[in-house]
Amino acid sequence: MGTATGLYHRSYAEVLALRQTRAEYARLALLGIALAVAPFVLPPVWLRVACQAGIAAIGAIGLNILTGYTGQISLGQGGFLAVGAYTSAIVVTRMDLPTPVGIVAGIALAALVGAFFGLPALRLKGLYLAIATLASQEIVLWVVRNWSAVTGGASSLLVPAPRVLGFPLRSDFAWYWVIVACGAAAALAATNLFRTGIGRAFVAIRDQDIAAQAIGVDIVRYKVLAFAVSSGFVGLAGALTAHYTRTVQWEQFTLDVSVLYVAMIIVGGLGSVAGSIYGAVFMLVLPAGIQQLGTALRDDFPIITEKLPALQHAAFGLVIMLFLIFEPRGLARCWQRVKDYARLWPFRY
Repeated sequence: MGTATGLYHRSYAEVLALRQTRAEYARLALLGIALAVAPFVLPPVWLRVACQAGIAAIGAIGLNILTGYTGQISLGQGGFLAVGAYTSAIVVTRMDLPTPVGIVAGIALAALVGAFFGLPALRLKGLYLAIATLASQEIVLWVVRNWSAVTGGASSLLVPAPRVLGFPLRSDFAWYWVIVACGAAAALAATNLFRTGIGRAFVAIRDQDIAAQAIGVDIVRYKVLAFAVSSGFVGLAGALTAHYTRTVQWEQFTLDVSVLYVAMIIVGGLGSVAGSIYGAVFMLVLPAGIQQLGTALRDDFPIITEKLPALQHAAFGLVIMLFLIFEPRGLARCWQRVKDYARLWPFRY
């Protein structure tokens, strides 16, 4: 009996297909079944974590487009989340427009703000660009805190529950389906983006911007466009956060959030849409798991409850260090190795 030695395409349609093998289709079907069953079997605590992870995955995909695929470092994701959240909330509460209109407005304004703060990328790289994006984070939060007439300043901005077919979205069960749909759309859009000339230009800039310019890539245009596209995804995550939590306040979008998103794409894998999802899920499940473990052991080991925040922060830093040392390409590479092993077994080569 023969063994497949590779993938051989007989048409351009096969080359352009998102899934190349039957095993990939089978895994996709299993994933769909798992997502459909999850809200019926997950406890309330974990269902809420799943919703939060879904929203975070959208933002992580946006950051990975900028950092993993285009090579532009950003520490301003918290600010762009705030732009999307506050814009959507203001459009819905102050202008009395439908929630979808508010979400679209949040995406558009976040993309515009991201493009503006991406202008320094035309002259800055590496650490200098990171500091410039950090400035954008602080500028956005300063505007939010001090533009009281529009944002409410330090006060919380309350958002009414959106309605779908006349029914309000209040429960985590109902929100789960909306978030999964938005997450799937974001993942599909990002995957297809890198099958276009725009996506290939992003990758060329990441690999070597001077060489990319030499072959005709407009560096100015595509660097700014990368910031705009990335911030648009993050704006969607911010808008969903506003309507999901129904409360918007500046403390939700601090520098800690920006660092968390950087950790997500490091752990998940730079330059991977799937890795963004893996990293978002992992980095939100980890502290929640530690929290649940501390709650279960608080009677037998009360010191764990006292040190729980410190343990969560220690685990956060340790995980990033371990991945950077032992698997810089993240969970996406780990999963790829598992798939390669299953495909080639019993042959080691």
